[in-house]
Amino acid sequence: MKRYVIAGLLAFGLAAPAVLAQPFPSRQITMIVGFAAGGGTDTAARIIAKPLAEVIGQPVVVENRPGAGGNIAADLLAKAAPDGHTIGLVSPGPLTVAPHMVAKLPYDPLRDFAPLTMAVTFPNVLVVNAGVPAQNLAEFVRLANSRPGTITCGSSGIGGIGHLSCELLKMVAKVDLVHVPYKGGAPAMTDLLSGQIASIFATPITAGPHVKAGRIRALATTGATRASSMPDVPTVAESGYPGFEAVNWYCFVAPAKTPKDALDRLRRDLVAVIGEPGVREQLASHGMDAASGGPEELARYIEREYAIWGRVVKAAGITVN
Repeated sequence: MKRYVIAGLLAFGLAAPAVLAQPFPSRQITMIVGFAAGGGTDTAARIIAKPLAEVIGQPVVVENRPGAGGNIAADLLAKAAPDGHTIGLVSPGPLTVAPHMVAKLPYDPLRDFAPLTMAVTFPNVLVVNAGVPAQNLAEFVRLANSRPGTITCGSSGIGGIGHLSCELLKMVAKVDLVHVPYKGGAPAMTDLLSGQIASIFATPITAGPHVKAGRIRALATTGATRASSMPDVPTVAESGYPGFEAVNWYCFVAPAKTPKDALDRLRRDLVAVIGEPGVREQLASHGMDAASGGPEELARYIEREYAIWGRVVKAAGITVN
């Protein structure tokens, strides 16, 4: 009897590695997003998640973990099991801005994540209310400097790309603007439309309908090249400030210790999905330009943005209460 028990245990022992070494992925993929449903990051995640599930052969579920500008989701992702079954679609804030503003961030953005691929990029656009007598950026700078402490620039919140775009413009153009933070882009746009504030850096998809209706005026976009959705609007760089660039972007990352084979599979399938014409069209309809690339390229980009926004945060004295 003992011989059979031992033989059974030995057989199980021999079979166990084969059972454990299941091909990746072996179950559902969870895609963590640091903002509520309906926002830009969530929209991009859901556009990509459905075709990714078809390609990868497992369900892909978007999990919204809003709070602290995406930092809560980033912390959750950093501490997730590094087996490839949890990934995140992350915005610039948690990776390149928060480390310079939050004294005790519970994760290290440069060490706790494995870069997968860029997903989307899109610029902001500087818009002014219809009552502001400036037809271009040069006129806006002159106007602000002729009325010190009175020309306001709203944003969706402290430390967001809209706020940082404003601070960067103040630095490079030496323009006198008063930053007014809001709890989101919608209330900032409402006050711009009503004339309560002079300007904001908004996303083209949000500002576009109001620009077309003549309720606000677009002065300049913040990308290195003109926005595909606003081809007639010059960039800040074209308007006299070469090198100015402040864009929104979302990228895919995984926990740092995720096995290479899982990272390679995720990266390959994500790049394939992002490159699909239907996916690119859906993203474009929401004002986002599909983007992808290798992990080394993404790592370099994150490091560059980390350094740039670190300098801006320090120079502007931006802090979190």
